[in-house]
Amino acid sequence: MGFVPQLRLALNQIDSTVGDLEGNAEAVLRWTRHSAGQGAHLVAFPEMMLTGYPVEDLALRGSFVDASRAALRTLARRLADEDLGDVPVVVGYLDRAEHVRATLGSPAGAPQNAAAVLHGGEVVLTFAKHHLPNYGVFDEFRYFVPGRSLPVVRVHGVDVALAICEDLWQSGGRVPAARDAGAGLLLSVNASPYERDKDDTRLDLVRRRAQEAGCTTAYLAMTGGQDELVFDGDSIVVGADGEVVARAPQFEECCVVVDLELPAAAAEPPSGTVDDGLTVEHVVLSGDPLPPYEPEAAGTEAPRMEDDEEIYTALVVGLRAYAAKNGFRSVVLGLSGGIDSALCAVIACDALGPGNVNAVSMPSRYSSQHSKDDAAELARRTGLSFRTVPIGPMFDAFMKNLELTGVAEENLQSRLRGVTLMGISNQEGHIVLAPGNKSELACGYSTLYGDSVGAYGPIKDVYKTNVFRLAKWRNRAAAERGETPPIPENSIAKPPSAELRPGQVDTDSLPDYDVLDRILKLYVDGDVGLEGIVARGFDPEVVGRVLRMTDAAEYKRRQYPPGTKISAKGFGKDRRLPITNRWREKADGDAD
Repeated sequence: MGFVPQLRLALNQIDSTVGDLEGNAEAVLRWTRHSAGQGAHLVAFPEMMLTGYPVEDLALRGSFVDASRAALRTLARRLADEDLGDVPVVVGYLDRAEHVRATLGSPAGAPQNAAAVLHGGEVVLTFAKHHLPNYGVFDEFRYFVPGRSLPVVRVHGVDVALAICEDLWQSGGRVPAARDAGAGLLLSVNASPYERDKDDTRLDLVRRRAQEAGCTTAYLAMTGGQDELVFDGDSIVVGADGEVVARAPQFEECCVVVDLELPAAAAEPPSGTVDDGLTVEHVVLSGDPLPPYEPEAAGTEAPRMEDDEEIYTALVVGLRAYAAKNGFRSVVLGLSGGIDSALCAVIACDALGPGNVNAVSMPSRYSSQHSKDDAAELARRTGLSFRTVPIGPMFDAFMKNLELTGVAEENLQSRLRGVTLMGISNQEGHIVLAPGNKSELACGYSTLYGDSVGAYGPIKDVYKTNVFRLAKWRNRAAAERGETPPIPENSIAKPPSAELRPGQVDTDSLPDYDVLDRILKLYVDGDVGLEGIVARGFDPEVVGRVLRMTDAAEYKRRQYPPGTKISAKGFGKDRRLPITNRWREKADGDAD
């Protein structure tokens, strides 16, 4: 043989919906048809594509596991019926470990995060994720038992080793095993949630793993959104030397097609036990290399988004996916003229279209004229639906029957706004958006059943300082396109205020946001204690107050709606603290 084997790989970076087995299977058929039309020799889809990801406790429901397995077999037959059976298709699904010996905490027949190779109308190879993540939003030890094999499929004379997501993120296992087995290509299917700055980490990881595996490595990622998670795509193919061969765009469905020259498989198929005690499972689909052909898909590297654009796009995708996948077409939110509701409104307009965004100004006796004007101006600039519902008469009616003063009186105004929005939601069928940001949620600077009501919180994981950055970026991006900046400058420039009493500003209750956010990033995101934060130069009294407010607000956060996760530690599954909790951080020298 005097030539190097070639293979045209198609990586389908697409979205899936949890529980929609039929719809997800249709997507696999549609994109396989497209891939075959591009001349692909091997087609791949993301982790748990057939069931959607993450399935959470659906994995524990036997009927759902059975349905996933049946859907996989049906999909294999349908591919063949549509003359697509000649091209191998790698697709993720939910399986059960029928042949795995029961161990403590892992019963026989336990669920598995699995993938399969479909070919010729059959399921020719199945395998389960070996490394199971159990940090942040991941609870895979709760649901799955690990796979113990190194799956290798021979396609046109090339041995392709297969892996699932965390198998690349952790050392050992299938990456060095692929080298042991002499694989010419390592293909990993993934559903890797978005986090800010993760694209750089991901590229470094894939480069490192390709060099460890000693072969070209393809990292196929999911895109779209599921509840609080956003998947940003960013699929990558790198050579054995770590050089990028192809890189997909962020947050877009696409099919990455690339022609690869790969090492020929050994005459004797790999077998036995390799790194980490994995047993090689080898299947030959086509042993002979293809006749040499002129490469047409050399691979391209899509441009990267700047940081603010990336985060803003994630917020748009998260809201759009949540609304669409739950059957909602429109939203309603309070528009106060402040920066938080302004940013939420513009995100909603970009996600759903301004015709599907309903904003309500709900002024009280303390609402400034400029705030009312700013809300109306944003509505004019964006074209969203806008109305005014004064809460003064409602407030007066309540106050005639209740003796409320101070914070209770202030919060009544917020709760009347919440009732108004929920009433409009029930009457007109919109979902309510909660405008709270991460700084406020951390410190409990929100009102239960007031500004916290809603079905989704678009900026729940965005610190206040980043809210300002994103608003400025969105306006700048509009100006660069020759469009009117959607957010009035006054909403960005004026001091933030809930306007629940005369002259109120946020800094009456909170430290300056620049200081506050730097403390919160250490405490919430970094799990740094009081002593460690003070050692970084912060005022001990300010730090102590922020930490006390944060600890005391856990019960409020438990009742806040879901919202798009953009950080490594969002409130919710990433950060799980008890509500009843007497542990308090102390500095050196504090009395017990």
